[in-house]
Amino acid sequence: MATHKEYLEFVLDQLSPLEGVTYRPMMGEYLLYYGGKLVGGVYDDRLLLKPAKSALRLISDCRRELPSEIPYEGAKPMLLADIDDAELTANIIRAIADEVGKRRK
Repeated sequence: MATHKEYLEFVLDQLSPLEGVTYRPMMGEYLLYYGGKLVGGVYDDRLLLKPAKSALRLISDCRRELPSEIPYEGAKPMLLADIDDAELTANIIRAIADEVGKRRK
C-alpha cells in the first residue's frame, strides 16, 4: 500500500513549525528531509524516523516510548512517530538532523 498524498500533507502541516522540512517521492512513498538531511520517511501512511542515538536519548528523557516498525520488507526498523505530538516529533527530527550532520563532517 502506498502513502496517500493527503496523509503526507497532514504530516507536513503538523511539522510546519519546522522550517526546512522537504520531501522527495520514492516508489509510492516519501523520504523526509530536514535542513537537507534525511531524517525519515512517510511509508504506508506512517511517519517513520531514523532511530539515531540522539533521538532515542530524547525519547527516553521525555519518558516516552515509540514503537519500531519496518518501512518495507528487508529494511531496518525505524521509529513510528507520534504525529499528534508535533512538538516532540519536531524535537526528534532536529536531533536526528543534528546527529546526521555531525557524522558527515
